[in-house]
Amino acid sequence: MALVRTIVWFCYFFGALIAFIPVMFRAKKKCLAGDADASDYIKKYVYMWAGTLMKIAGVTVTVEGRENIPKDTAVMFTPNHQGDYDIPLMLLYLDRPHGLVAKAETKKIPFVRTWMTLLNCVFLDRSNPRKAMEAMREAEALLERGESMVVFPEGTRSRGDHMNEFKAGAFKMACKAKVPVVPVAIDGSYRIMEANGGLMKPAHVRVLILPPIETASLDRAEQRALPQRVAQLIAEAKSKA
Repeated sequence: MALVRTIVWFCYFFGALIAFIPVMFRAKKKCLAGDADASDYIKKYVYMWAGTLMKIAGVTVTVEGRENIPKDTAVMFTPNHQGDYDIPLMLLYLDRPHGLVAKAETKKIPFVRTWMTLLNCVFLDRSNPRKAMEAMREAEALLERGESMVVFPEGTRSRGDHMNEFKAGAFKMACKAKVPVVPVAIDGSYRIMEANGGLMKPAHVRVLILPPIETASLDRAEQRALPQRVAQLIAEAKSKA
């Protein structure tokens, strides 16, 4: 059953991207023309695509803490990163337009790179320090422009329940742009695929949105301590039943 589910998942993943090619070009046209409804138009089809992928995989999700998301300012969401499904989870359940900082390898996937660009995603090449710095400046500029962003501070999937070290780069961007950091605890997404050798199996995932941390008033020492502070908050949230 897991093998059949996985085959169907990948068929839909690429089949929908191909079927949505006309939609993708209309979305690009709307963005270039500055249409007011461009964001809603893009969101509609991205949510449809991501939501169907979740249904095919048999994923159920519990979300807590949406009331913690500030409504009048851009924010930086900083979730832990258990698996590949964290991206559709963040697209579907944060309830506000936002971009993502994604690994540069994502640009190699046909059509995905176009949709991610339309969503204001930034591609980070960690193997090239100069390009990585340019990507961080681009993300910082989006935050200053009022666009919320999702950044996974671990930089890579943990593929399990543990968390890797939270890197400082994401938090430096938030502090420079003076936007709140919103920690997000993801609990259980690795059980969908990473725990099964790449096969899709149904799983329940908890998404816990924690209270925002204002960065504008933090001193240097508090800024340096922010990665560990956020990691600790997420670990504590995940440990609660």
